[in-house]
Amino acid sequence: MKKHIYKILFLTTPFLFSCGKDFLDKKPIIGVTSDNFYKTEEDAIAAINAAYAALQFELSPAGHFRWFWGDIMSDDSEKGGSGDNDVVELYQLEHFQGPVNTDLLDAEWNADYEGIYRANVVLEKVPSIEMDEALKARILAEAKFIRAWFYYNLNTMFGGTPLVDKVLAPSEYNLPRADAATIWAFIEKDLQEAIIDLPLKSQYSQKDLGRITKGAARSLLAKAFLYQRKYADALVQTQEVIHSGEYSLVPDYGTIFTQAGENNSESVFEIQYMNASGGNWGKNAANEGTFTNVFTRARGQFAGYGFNIPTQDFVDEFFKEGFEDPRLKYTVFRLGDQMGDRGIFTLANAGDVGYIYHPRKYFSNLSEDAPFGDPNPNGGSNDRVIRYSDVLLMDAEAAFQTGNEDAARASVNIVRKRVNIAEVTASGQQLIDAIYHERRVELGLEGHHFFDLVRTGRAAKELGPLGFKEGINEVFPIPNSQIVLSNGVLKQNPGY
Repeated sequence: MKKHIYKILFLTTPFLFSCGKDFLDKKPIIGVTSDNFYKTEEDAIAAINAAYAALQFELSPAGHFRWFWGDIMSDDSEKGGSGDNDVVELYQLEHFQGPVNTDLLDAEWNADYEGIYRANVVLEKVPSIEMDEALKARILAEAKFIRAWFYYNLNTMFGGTPLVDKVLAPSEYNLPRADAATIWAFIEKDLQEAIIDLPLKSQYSQKDLGRITKGAARSLLAKAFLYQRKYADALVQTQEVIHSGEYSLVPDYGTIFTQAGENNSESVFEIQYMNASGGNWGKNAANEGTFTNVFTRARGQFAGYGFNIPTQDFVDEFFKEGFEDPRLKYTVFRLGDQMGDRGIFTLANAGDVGYIYHPRKYFSNLSEDAPFGDPNPNGGSNDRVIRYSDVLLMDAEAAFQTGNEDAARASVNIVRKRVNIAEVTASGQQLIDAIYHERRVELGLEGHHFFDLVRTGRAAKELGPLGFKEGINEVFPIPNSQIVLSNGVLKQNPGY
């Protein structure tokens, strides 16, 4: 029921900052153009679903998974694969020596702007459609969230990019970069406007499970405020989510990343995937399945590619309090563990590549493979982007930074109570360190840690041994291909 909302609508969609002859020569598909579409309520729904579909893009055509940037670029995991030369540019990036012309960053850039374009189409075309006004308002709010999400990705990764708030004419493609502060303000405006018209999670029917909610918009806004160290503003948003009564932690942490645990009571923002859309390899390929399952599963008899390998430093974090944190076994596979219905984890079974750990959260069972076609581009695991525990830990951090240590302890201890570990009683630096620790173990391998280190000013200390340089590596290089396409209008980040 959860995964049927992303039927992709493809009208002529230009890549940002380039206008080639092949685009101009494209013929309309079965007579559909922007002039004769966007007339009915059904057209409006199709348009917003096309914007949702952009959330699913992971290969376009190169990989640009959230765990590339949030996990592999941090000290939580390393690239993995068959060795250093397997996606060598990712190996270079994780050691902060990556080339500026890598397809990996170019794919992320293009996918984000594709999503922005699709959201802009909705925001431009839907207002004039005669339809139910409440549904129209909701669709426009969903589009604003989607646009804000893609700008959040761009701003945290590249530190200021061109601001596109409408569908561009070809003469407008070569835009200069807006600074990060301008993009943050734009994100805040979109989310604040979206919050007004988005439903609460409980107000959606089952057929709309997975759509953007008021809680998702408030939570993303809190993330944006935390990134800017606007702690009081972040606290307002986290408190609204907490007191909405819409979310609760599931009792068993171990169920969150199971198939049955999708869209559960602590799901705030979850990108939907399904294993039965018949998608293929190639640029997006209209896939509704994820590639994360196959990319992060162990090699050998487990039929994966073995990327995103947990580090010893990450595993050690789960023993930092003098005992094994119970979340470790649901986050990391260790030698001798049963890997679902695929077998026992031994070095030989995992392809003899030497890894003693593998990620568990996006592991998929053989019984969950796609029922037809190639299972590799058709993984069924949803991407848990924001969970309620993330909101509670953001609340704890914002409360601490605004001087309310009691409230900070209360929120972090809700998360700890779920896994039956002792309450935090610390104050001062020890308290904020405990909150950071809790984020690392609770949300490990979910694409957060690199960005947490950057926004809290800890990246140089923690990632310096990996090659991180303060004042440079807080952001990634602008893809050189985009600079060339812009005829030099786009300027590179300092140090690259």
